[in-house]
Amino acid sequence: MTKETVLAAKQIVKELGSGASKVMALRGVDLELVRGELTLLMGPSGSGKTTFLSILGCIMAPTSGELCVAGTSTEGLDPEELAGLRRDHIGFIFQSYNLFPTLSALENVRISLDVRGQKGYKAARRSEDVLREVGLGHRLKSYPSNLSGGEQQRVAVARAIVSSPSIVLADEPTAALDGENGNAVMELLARIAHEQGRSVLAVTHDPRTLPYADRVVRIEDGLIVGEERRPEGLDAPEITDLNKRRKAHA
Repeated sequence: MTKETVLAAKQIVKELGSGASKVMALRGVDLELVRGELTLLMGPSGSGKTTFLSILGCIMAPTSGELCVAGTSTEGLDPEELAGLRRDHIGFIFQSYNLFPTLSALENVRISLDVRGQKGYKAARRSEDVLREVGLGHRLKSYPSNLSGGEQQRVAVARAIVSSPSIVLADEPTAALDGENGNAVMELLARIAHEQGRSVLAVTHDPRTLPYADRVVRIEDGLIVGEERRPEGLDAPEITDLNKRRKAHA
């Protein structure tokens, strides 16, 4: 069965700077994300992966190319319309958690609904339910300073999914975590993709994340250079080298 495409990027080019200092951060990148999959975007520093994530999240505009989010093209949209697209369809998870230190775990999650105009009892109950889903039902009233790094990241995950976005974008979600907490966060992201039917994309250079991925996309020097997909029923990804395929068809 063909899975629903929720995000499609075609020939994305991004130039940074101008004149002699101009850099081609992305050189024509294609990517599709579908529901029910956890995709990793991996590459060395300076490969363009964070820039690409910002474009996919409608935070940064491409120099050229086409981006379609949940059936809506971003071409010609003004900043307010782009913000609405992000608000309705995309949840973000950051390496540094970005939690408000003076708010409890429950309040940090509820604020994601507040900015969407969802308040009152239903919003509070939804936030509590999502925190229980990520294993923090006993930490509802705890402040970030009283939470471990793994717990803070799980609060950040709950905040990202509380509004039921179709797309979840994570920027180095395990980089600040030890092995145990990193594995717990990746298990959680995989469950969100598979059980809740969301499309999850994580930018990472952490090899510990590989066993959890349905697909791994490799980026170097602003180009997609390889893709690995786990065949159904197998534990390890089957590696497909796009460079070899291109040479074979050249």
